[in-house]
Amino acid sequence: MTTTTPTTTAAPLRPLTAADARWTSGFWGDVLRRTHERTVPSMWEMLRDPAVSPGLTNFRIAAGLEEGEHVGPPFMDGDFYKWLEAAIAQLESTGEPWLAELVEELAQLIASVQREDGYLHTPTLIATRNEVDVTALADRFHFETYNLGHLITAGVRHYEVTGSTTLLDVARKAAGFLEDLATNKPVELARSAICPSHYMAVVELYRATGDSRWLRLAEAFVRVRDEFEGGDDNQDRVPVREQTTVAGHAVRANYLYAGLADLVAETGDDELHGVLDGLWQDVVDTKLAVTGGAGALYDGASPDASPWQEQISRVHQAYGRAYQLPHTTAHNESCANIGLILWSERMLALTPDARYADVIEQVALNSLLAGISLAGTEYFYTNPLRQVRDLPYPLRRAGDTGLDPVPAPPPSDERLRESYLSCFCCPPNTARTLARFGERAASVSASGLYVHQYGGSSVGTALGSGDGERSLRLREESDYPWHGTIRFVVTEAEGGGLPLHLRVPGWVQDATVAVNDSVAEPVASGSYLLLDRSWSVGDVVTLELPMPVRVLRGHRLAEELANQVAVQRGPLVYAVETADLPAGVGVERVALRRGTPLTPVETEIAGQRVVALETAVAVLPATSESLYAELGNESLTEVTARLVPYFAWGNRGAGEMSVWLPVVW
Repeated sequence: MTTTTPTTTAAPLRPLTAADARWTSGFWGDVLRRTHERTVPSMWEMLRDPAVSPGLTNFRIAAGLEEGEHVGPPFMDGDFYKWLEAAIAQLESTGEPWLAELVEELAQLIASVQREDGYLHTPTLIATRNEVDVTALADRFHFETYNLGHLITAGVRHYEVTGSTTLLDVARKAAGFLEDLATNKPVELARSAICPSHYMAVVELYRATGDSRWLRLAEAFVRVRDEFEGGDDNQDRVPVREQTTVAGHAVRANYLYAGLADLVAETGDDELHGVLDGLWQDVVDTKLAVTGGAGALYDGASPDASPWQEQISRVHQAYGRAYQLPHTTAHNESCANIGLILWSERMLALTPDARYADVIEQVALNSLLAGISLAGTEYFYTNPLRQVRDLPYPLRRAGDTGLDPVPAPPPSDERLRESYLSCFCCPPNTARTLARFGERAASVSASGLYVHQYGGSSVGTALGSGDGERSLRLREESDYPWHGTIRFVVTEAEGGGLPLHLRVPGWVQDATVAVNDSVAEPVASGSYLLLDRSWSVGDVVTLELPMPVRVLRGHRLAEELANQVAVQRGPLVYAVETADLPAGVGVERVALRRGTPLTPVETEIAGQRVVALETAVAVLPATSESLYAELGNESLTEVTARLVPYFAWGNRGAGEMSVWLPVVW
């Protein structure tokens, strides 16, 4: 067993490594196997095939191994690094020799491309090789800092998993380039700091190397940002310590705040911690879809930045105003949802509060998994709450960023996941998140072992050393999230084990816990349950999380939710699809009857077992094609229908879908 000792940073919780926390069975165990067997390998086949993706070819051209020009969006390098991070995580879990060889080979290829000053951006390097004069950081939408941030993160992970310094040396040089910018070209750095993965990256580099130079660099990023006059689009209109409302591009916001939370974890900056907590609560209380989708608007604005219309700027894939939560046109990009996981897990490390882990679960089991097919090989870029037929306007898909031409979108009722997206940021982000999701299962602190997420884990750690070492390891036995009985069997307990903290989700009522044959006792929801006792191998902790179906209504100011409800069972949000309705009945005609039972039933979708909800729904009269029409006197009819988990929608061909449904009496 790996012995872990809490660090001396300001964050009381520290995640466990793959050696001490992994999904070995159950729901998340199945997802991890699918990620290893299908997602990571199939993505590599696309990235290496120039007929599909320029991902690998761009690096080979930049290295002089092939002739040609750069192809694809300027952020393609960062997406390649994200896939590499997923592959490294898989290597950490499986130790597959072929993967070890491939990862090291790619690390050496990347190292061979890097400029001596640490700069690495294949569009620029290929242009230089082709004797075209291109200036680094000339355009903020070249995404150089985004790319370098993901490069540094991959380099740190490569070193942590393999011990090789090939990519760590690249990471150090890349961070050195950013350091030079912060010192000598702060305006260029601030202007280019969009989708700021580099905040998290340099803090991770500091943690891996212990070199305080990189922590000072993270602080410099904040200082440079605060001195730059920007806009809400990139969260740099207002200095970070003065921000009270989350606005602008959702991916950029979530990445920024996750990086700032990393900085708080190392510096103990209570003022900045308070700012981040307020911003996080603003998102969760007023801007988050019931599925955990973040960044609801395709195109937002900064209406509060100025009273003068000519100064209001367009913001792409944005957080809107409070309670502005559309359905059909909801954006909720997969990367933004992942960014909220990154931000929330860092807030959780700072304060062991179950609300942060609840949001991680909300995102992970709904919008994150909706972004990838049940087969593990096709992807969504956006994650709407509703899909309808005959939409009179096209919705932009991945790639329609103005940076790279893409084919016209298909009709709205035929929007399906795709194996390759011309804007490829979301698929490798999903892959690395799922490959590393075991790290979100549990944490350790001086006060014991915290278990955050359920679904088939094996977790454990040790504290102290020598004769004073205490350890606790658990094996989870559950059918979560389908059923709420969770059993933890103690498999190791040196020195009497450690105090155990189990999350009791905020959505649950009447939860109970029992140890061995003791009488089950009630526990408070929305908190961590502390079990502090002397443990022995074979002890069993049984946590019961009742899962009655809950019917949710929206806030009075959320206009698109008015007179509608969403259905949730346990942590899962449900949706209706036309695949489960009679022919000719569109989702706009489906209404739930108040008080009608919704009965859990096991079924399969695309070969995967799920628990659906069967119920009788009211069928509303057909609507007119007129913009407005008189309400008729037709009687409601009734049919039997099933609601399916939101993450499973869109796996049975084209069709309509809706999470929110009208309710009738």
